[in-house]
Amino acid sequence: MEHEKDPGWQYLRRTREQMMEEQSRPYDSKKNCWVPDSEEGYVAAEITGTKGDAVTVVTTRGNEQTLKKELLQEMNPPKFEKTEDMSNLTFLNDASVLYNLRARYAALLIYTYSGLFCVVINPYKRLPIYTDSVARMFMGKRRTEMPPHLFAVSDQAYRNMLLDHENQSMLITGESGAGKTENTKKVIAYFASVGASQQESAGGGNAGGEKKATLEDQIVQTNPVLEAFGNAKTVRNNNSSRFGKFIRIHFSKAGRLASCDIEHYLLEKSRVIRQAPGERCYHIFYQIYSDFKPELKKLLLLDQPMKNYWFVAQAELSIDGVNDTEEFQMTDEAFDILNFSADEKMDCYRLMSGHMHMGNMKFKQRPREEQAEPDGTDEAEKAANMFGVDTEKFLSALTKPRVKVGTEWVSKGQNMEQVNWAIGAMAKGVYARVFHWLVAKCNLTLDQKGIDRDYFIGVLDIAGFEIFDFNSFEQLWINFVNEKLQQFFNHHMFILEQEEYAREGIQWTFIDFGLDLQACIELIEKPLGIISMLDEECIVPKATDLTLAQKLSEQHLGKHPNFEKPKPPKGKQGEAHFAMRHYAGTVRYNVLNWLEKNKDPLNDTVVSVMKATTGNGLLNVIWEDYTTQEEAAQKAKEGGGGGGKKKGKSGSFMTVSMMYRESLNKLMTMLHSTHPHFIRCIIPNEKKQCGLIDAALVLNQLTCNGVLEGIRICRKGFPNRTLHPDFVQRYAILAAKEAKSDDDKKKCAEAIMSKLVNESVLTEENFRIGLTKVFFKADER
Repeated sequence: MEHEKDPGWQYLRRTREQMMEEQSRPYDSKKNCWVPDSEEGYVAAEITGTKGDAVTVVTTRGNEQTLKKELLQEMNPPKFEKTEDMSNLTFLNDASVLYNLRARYAALLIYTYSGLFCVVINPYKRLPIYTDSVARMFMGKRRTEMPPHLFAVSDQAYRNMLLDHENQSMLITGESGAGKTENTKKVIAYFASVGASQQESAGGGNAGGEKKATLEDQIVQTNPVLEAFGNAKTVRNNNSSRFGKFIRIHFSKAGRLASCDIEHYLLEKSRVIRQAPGERCYHIFYQIYSDFKPELKKLLLLDQPMKNYWFVAQAELSIDGVNDTEEFQMTDEAFDILNFSADEKMDCYRLMSGHMHMGNMKFKQRPREEQAEPDGTDEAEKAANMFGVDTEKFLSALTKPRVKVGTEWVSKGQNMEQVNWAIGAMAKGVYARVFHWLVAKCNLTLDQKGIDRDYFIGVLDIAGFEIFDFNSFEQLWINFVNEKLQQFFNHHMFILEQEEYAREGIQWTFIDFGLDLQACIELIEKPLGIISMLDEECIVPKATDLTLAQKLSEQHLGKHPNFEKPKPPKGKQGEAHFAMRHYAGTVRYNVLNWLEKNKDPLNDTVVSVMKATTGNGLLNVIWEDYTTQEEAAQKAKEGGGGGGKKKGKSGSFMTVSMMYRESLNKLMTMLHSTHPHFIRCIIPNEKKQCGLIDAALVLNQLTCNGVLEGIRICRKGFPNRTLHPDFVQRYAILAAKEAKSDDDKKKCAEAIMSKLVNESVLTEENFRIGLTKVFFKADER
């Protein structure tokens, strides 16, 4: 086979000789089994004796032990060694799934199907399996013809889109460090090249002239930019996306690449002013400080050692194996390919530098007064220079902002704590708005005019479930999103599957696959749920984080099955005010600063100063849609109406939760209108070591992400289906007379099937004939 000469093939499929050798080991179905093991998860053993419900076994390590029969798990015959789709296993149990993934991973076969899922384990190594030659192997092939691969799932989505005229989505989920972002990049590059190859065949090539950046290049180049501003080092992952993204790639009816757009979710703003030990702020800060453009630091007035810039220097300053100078070159070049102008780039870098200077501004409290004043103005001058604003006005806005008292606007003194809080809030506000602008600007470049956008394939890359020692507002939202996504998966897999059988008149016993997430979701989002009570406390006078904690407990403790009193902290765990039972485990939450984080208030006077910038055009752009209260009052006076800043439907203040909920609802509505494909990324161990599987860590992820449940339904159901006319056309070659036996294609399908059953090609339990489709067990087509 031509494929086998490709350097990537050995990481996709074993040779026939290897398979023969592995599949010929001795096996006795009555004796070989798996027994639980605290370190390895399960170890292979041989039964040596049985007494009642107790069984004596000898493990492969030579240990003899006696245990209850129910603890044993059956072992599959060797013909299933390193099987490519685990839903084919004769015995489907946790031990066999873990063993199969472990055996494949040891041979660096990192992709494995598991029914409707594709599971991928982070190899911590660059494998040559994403090259153009490998991509070409998968184009236009059936899933069963090729080994498991991200490209196979991608190609199936592309073909489904063209054949079924339906939008598709690829949901790439997993814990931090499992490889979501890398897989997302590869999927996008694949769709870009498939869509572009359609373009070439349609005569869309660029004849002669200068080499213009293609849409395909531009889609791929959004990565360096969004990663520089949205990714950071965390304890578990050197390049962790601290935001979620849904990238829609649009195609014409003919499958030509038409355009692309990006939605983003839940950007972690708190990181720009605080980093935990072992972590680092967003890459961009260390990139602009690097020496790719030696003159840049002078222009940005960065004249101190990096460790002195407090906002971005509270923990790590460098990352092992990452060269910030090279990374900055890639970011800077990507900006050019995406049509950012030299001024836009420079203004953006100036805002990042302004952020670093702003974090170093010092204040002191006037004796016997609730009034802060500048303690030296060096850093304030540098920040003001970067923002293109007047230093005195900037400092005065921080220390004596204008507020409305009755009908008058007066300057109100601020103490040191209030000033520092306002600086932090402004820093987060500016950063989030720059990020929003970056995404909008990328979308403008990727919006190709002139090609019809008929269908899209959306790729969702979003943080997996998080349980830390200290879980705050950010974790609640990430976990809530995952609860919703898991429910979407269950709904798609279990409920829709069974509804389809009912619609098609197929005999099928309804199975309730447990994992019902509705109770937890309602606890979070229903009226009197956690989020609505938080929003309520944000408008109650004199409310504090602790009154919120108290009200939550009064409302839910002992009354809601998913709401619990937190266990006392163990080890490094922080204090917690309540605990919640999510599908993936119980999480202890601490409500400190939740009211402030949810209100996310900004100092309007500082915003006014920034809006009046004369030296940074980008600062104008990012505050364009923000109406300060003074501007609103002025408009109202002039009869123009309009209200203060972020407005809710009733004209009331929009909390962060309201905005998050709105964008999450939009995402879920969009996903429900697509045909989903699920990629589950697994982190194999915490040491970033290639080839090593930490059994407990992997089993926990397989449970959390529904892989084990998914396999079970796939086995019980009929996942492959074909419309009667298509079926008759496809199989006419096997039964020509039967294919023409009736005008009713359903009757023809029945005739073909009964011929194939009579000839023992198929058995009756492997298929069902529905009202409009023929259904098959996994991979019987």
